[in-house]
Amino acid sequence: MLRFALEDLVHTEIQQPALVATSLAVLAALRARGIEPDYVIGHSVGEFAALAAASAMGLDATLTLVRERGLAMAEAARENPGSMAAILGLDDEVVEHICRQILGVWPANYNCPGQLVISGETASVDEACASAEEHGARRTVKLKVSGAFHSPLVARAAERLKPAVDAVKFHEPIAPFMSTVTARVESAQRLGPLLVEQLTAPVRFTQAASALLKDNVRTFVEVGPGNVLSGLVKRIDRSVKAIPVNSLASLERIEEALA
Repeated sequence: MLRFALEDLVHTEIQQPALVATSLAVLAALRARGIEPDYVIGHSVGEFAALAAASAMGLDATLTLVRERGLAMAEAARENPGSMAAILGLDDEVVEHICRQILGVWPANYNCPGQLVISGETASVDEACASAEEHGARRTVKLKVSGAFHSPLVARAAERLKPAVDAVKFHEPIAPFMSTVTARVESAQRLGPLLVEQLTAPVRFTQAASALLKDNVRTFVEVGPGNVLSGLVKRIDRSVKAIPVNSLASLERIEEALA
């Protein structure tokens, strides 16, 4: 059995398989209670768990791809170092403008209104954070990550992952898959290219969740460790029900929460 210290989880090659394995374990427990998704959506590596939940690919293929993704991203980060930071309290358009003015930094995660993560060369990220504060940002927070993910700096990771993705036969999702690359429901033929593209593309979680809201989705069940996504969904629309399932206690309360 492999064992890792808590501080090892900052390393993306360990963190990504751990996140997806935990999500799939919680998913299996939900399915044992007869709970199935009407739609699936994932944030960054969470898209792999979402696709497994929709039976678009098998568990072996999912874990194989996530392992390769983690290794590819870790290698790209070592070759081309960078960092990421969350900008809090500014409109997306303002942060986008700041990124256009500074070479080497890009929008990376559209998490919710007033929270956009930027990614790029460390000096550029620091400069963008300073500019954001000058523009009235409530706070800027450097993230504890090992690279400039969802930016062109990790393009080598996409190149390395592509052969592994090309080897997978994707099936039509049994529950519609909402992509956070395109903020649209996507079919099986698009899944492989999108899983490669998402390494360097921004995560458009705000836009994707908003598209689900337009399709009258009113209940979101967060499957896996933590409750961050539930909080983001509530900031996008406070009227929705967001239920994190991340412990035995929350699992035992799920039927009541969904009622």
